[in-house]
Amino acid sequence: MNNPKILTIQDISCYGQCSITVALPILSAFGYETAILPSAILSTHTAGFKDFTVHDLSDEIPKIVNHWEKEKIRFDVLYSAYLGEVRHIDLVLEIKKTLLNGLFLVDPVMGDNGKLYPAFDQSYVEAMKRLVSQADIIIPNLTEACFLADVPYQEEYDEAYILVLLKRLKELGAKQVIITGVHYHKDTLGIASLLEDGYHYYEHKRISKSYHGTGDIYTSAFLGEYLKHQDIQKAIELAASFVVASIENTLGDETHNYGVKFEPLLSQYAGGK
Repeated sequence: MNNPKILTIQDISCYGQCSITVALPILSAFGYETAILPSAILSTHTAGFKDFTVHDLSDEIPKIVNHWEKEKIRFDVLYSAYLGEVRHIDLVLEIKKTLLNGLFLVDPVMGDNGKLYPAFDQSYVEAMKRLVSQADIIIPNLTEACFLADVPYQEEYDEAYILVLLKRLKELGAKQVIITGVHYHKDTLGIASLLEDGYHYYEHKRISKSYHGTGDIYTSAFLGEYLKHQDIQKAIELAASFVVASIENTLGDETHNYGVKFEPLLSQYAGGK
């Protein structure tokens, strides 16, 4: 896809490296024109901060979309991530119908470590199933995959368990499924996928310390690499390498506790072959 025009729909966390403040610099570093449509504005991200503020933008989204329709603006890629409200999901589905000419990528951000984030409940999960059913590619983490597939979350599992998740997510309607945060060994982490050519598992080293926002970095880097190379397995692997390198670049800096320092690596990864 030459010179794709991307629209990403997710929140803006004014402080903290996640969502749009991650997606925009990464995709821009690849050279892609990237428009944003914020679902909400938060003072900070929701992990590790108390009393953060949230301003929902549900009422503004239709006005923005109506203006774009009048201007005959269309997009080659729609990248949906953290939304926050069931109403947002319905708005994204409408935008897909009216403004999208190509790829629909969904990162169904809802939870981690076996639990939904505090803002979400089962009604949001059910609404998210409708969204992923329309997607060309979905990239849930293990927790989100379990909720979407109606499979109990387990800390310990085998390949058969992951295959069940992948197949159920495909049955929802998603054309290609990528699950992050999968591990079959204690010292490694990986990405399991069910693609058009079958099952794949890419394994990389596991870093014991975790940081907020790495899922957003992964999905954004994946999209950049996929559009660049038109090779989904290569994109899966290169995005994982970028996240690992970004975490390693942050280790030891105790003053940087709200995300990872990915910015110094952008020219190397986004500009490389």
